[in-house]
Amino acid sequence: MSKRVDSWVVTDEFWQRVEPLVPQRALVPGKQYVRKPGAGRPAKPARQVFEAIVFVLRTGCQWKALPAERFGSASAIHKRFLEWEKAGFFEAVWKAGLAEYDEMQGIAWRWQSVDGAMMKAPLAQEAVGPNPTDRGKKGGSKRHLLVDGRGVPLSLVVSGANVHDCKRLDAVLSAIVIKRQDPSHRRNKHLCADAGYRGAEHLRAIEGHGYIPHVVSRRKETEIKRRNPKLKARRWVVEVCHSWFNRFRKLLVRYEKLERSFLALNHLAAAIIAFRKVPLNVNIIYG
Repeated sequence: MSKRVDSWVVTDEFWQRVEPLVPQRALVPGKQYVRKPGAGRPAKPARQVFEAIVFVLRTGCQWKALPAERFGSASAIHKRFLEWEKAGFFEAVWKAGLAEYDEMQGIAWRWQSVDGAMMKAPLAQEAVGPNPTDRGKKGGSKRHLLVDGRGVPLSLVVSGANVHDCKRLDAVLSAIVIKRQDPSHRRNKHLCADAGYRGAEHLRAIEGHGYIPHVVSRRKETEIKRRNPKLKARRWVVEVCHSWFNRFRKLLVRYEKLERSFLALNHLAAAIIAFRKVPLNVNIIYG
């Protein structure tokens, strides 16, 4: 029987794809660096930092709860995390995952889906708002996703829970992280959404981005499927993608105070989802 591998393990194959994208620390212009022989601690290895970030993302533990015997100083790990976020590292990993997925499998551009999902955000200070169904609850956040026909995330936007999905529709459709060649026919670009996106303004926004809109309620979608079982349900893949994000316990409930920190963790989760869709003989992502 093969040995079970924990979901937060960074394999050599995964690290080979990530390492070239790691930002290099640059010297501050004009600053005088004085270092005595043997003084100070060397910087943590990049792989150790990345493994710690994946550990936090997968397990949902607090940054301060990182196992010191394995990762060392948690504050040093978090400092490097913020440096990498500022350098755009996590979005770059997501783009790399999508590029490899597109090369090996081909992004299913023709049928795309969009939707939002709320999560609790008790400590958030940015991109947070009152629960729209129960204002007595603490603030929450919302993740807006655009996915391809297999549920792989192509675009991601974070907002407060009180922001309606339609208010972020144009932002989501404009934030696709990998460029697609314009399809030869308009019928090769469809967008599926639930009834919450119904309305002349929202339909114009969808059509303005070159999509053929398919905005139907869940009941109507079920009725159409029942009348013709051969038809393939397409909108549900975005809901499946949200459930994949929720498997990363750090994203199930948002404890990140800053929007950029929470967004960076979502980008890394999106990258892992994309890499898991790459058809290879070696499983580069566990869990």
